[in-house]
Amino acid sequence: MKTNKELRVRRSIQELQDDFEKGNKKPLEDLMRAWKGIKELPPDNPHSFFMLGGYHGEPFRGAGWGNPSYWGGYCNHGNILFPTWHRVYLVKLEEALQSIPGCGDVMLPYWDETSDDSLKNGIPWALTQKDFVLDGATIPNPLRSFVFNKNIVDNLNPIPDADYSKPKGYETVRYPLSGLVGQADKSATDKHNAQYPDYDENVKLLNQNVVDWLTSQIVVNGKVIPTNVKKKYTDCLDAPNYTVFSNTTSAAQWNADLDSGIVPVVPLESPHNSIHLSVGGFDLPSGDRSPIEGANGDMGENDTAGLDPIFFFHHCFVDRVFWLWQKKHGYTDHLEIIAEYPGTNSVDSQGPTPGTVPNSWLTLESPLNPFKIKEHGKERAYTSVDCINIEKQMGYTYSHGSLEEQPERVALQQNQSTKVIRISGINRAPIRGSFLVSAYANIEGKKYHVGTEAVLSRWNVQYCANCQTHLEVKTFIGLHDFQEKSIKSAEYEIEIRTRDGLLTQSQSRALTTTEKKLFHFEVR
Repeated sequence: MKTNKELRVRRSIQELQDDFEKGNKKPLEDLMRAWKGIKELPPDNPHSFFMLGGYHGEPFRGAGWGNPSYWGGYCNHGNILFPTWHRVYLVKLEEALQSIPGCGDVMLPYWDETSDDSLKNGIPWALTQKDFVLDGATIPNPLRSFVFNKNIVDNLNPIPDADYSKPKGYETVRYPLSGLVGQADKSATDKHNAQYPDYDENVKLLNQNVVDWLTSQIVVNGKVIPTNVKKKYTDCLDAPNYTVFSNTTSAAQWNADLDSGIVPVVPLESPHNSIHLSVGGFDLPSGDRSPIEGANGDMGENDTAGLDPIFFFHHCFVDRVFWLWQKKHGYTDHLEIIAEYPGTNSVDSQGPTPGTVPNSWLTLESPLNPFKIKEHGKERAYTSVDCINIEKQMGYTYSHGSLEEQPERVALQQNQSTKVIRISGINRAPIRGSFLVSAYANIEGKKYHVGTEAVLSRWNVQYCANCQTHLEVKTFIGLHDFQEKSIKSAEYEIEIRTRDGLLTQSQSRALTTTEKKLFHFEVR
């Protein structure tokens, strides 16, 4: 418990930028100095960015080194430990920043993703600007990328030096570039990246893509209908309990059990996934512009996401939303888990992490490996119980930002739709990496994009033993923002956009044998 110290405040990176532009340059400069410091540490230093960033996914280690029964990285996705594991992860990164000489007061800022500035301009400039002047010298901006000081090898992939292997000297990339540099992919990546030689223009493309994801909407019969990530963040704050709030696996089961006409819950992990893919290489699915095929940035896959500095500013915002949910629902000092519910087993979704027994039940006492806490002079693994209250237990809090004041959810009106698009049976086995599941409605001869679910999935599902027993992806897209009369005779199409192309299925044509195996959907 850290009750004997004044609370340390995590501010938004936008606040630090504003101070900098007004002449108070020290907070942002100290942040840059700290990040520069941890990135320059030897890769085996416990405070090095390579070591910490690599805890999330690759380089795999322990039981996860080439073992198809394990996820390989330490991160938890698709289960109830998703919010708490990442909460402790941020603290450990923050402690590393504070270990750099002169940076003891540095706190990890959050990217306020639903602020007015982000909705208008995308990613704050401090996270994308090419260079930064620090101590009188112009240096590469420490927050925009990471140059590997040690190689990583994809030991699960049977093709040598392919897919998510990355050599020493590789620099992380974001949309619209590709970061596949293994032997089997490098030629295609070089050809793709050659189309985008201007860094500043690439940042503009990245920001526009992020803005599109955050603010997308459609207008049907004069009614504005949000289809964006900001709405997902807002809606996740209404999740009724921690189990379904915490992860996509539990929320999918909850939504599958809902009676017709009930608005599906949105888990915190859902908008989190969308931001990963918007930064990492997927366009917002819409008919407004052609997608950039071949974009495959590091944030788009769990294997390498933690090695892009923006990961931590993104997750700092996700942790802040977690805290907002806790305060809203009275869970600042305790959390409750629905025992033996989907999302509470170590094999759910991604599979067990190193140090976790396969097919074991996850609880608030489950170890959050590899993070350690000292207790009575001895070290033990952190658990979720240790990090429920960020102020009393962890010693930090957040500055005031977006989503603080949220209106209560309004009950469905008599003329509103009660329909939900229920998509299931999506087979992950043939899909390389992350992908998007999008729904479209054809209303009076016009096709509208009504919603997208971003799915973070490992690169080589076909070589993952655990994944082979957890292949199905379920998605629920509510149509409750529509007027019933608008969609009364609508026809629907589901589109799965993968790294390797497009899979579609609609109500209006016969399905091929292949499509029947891929997925099915219903609207009710």
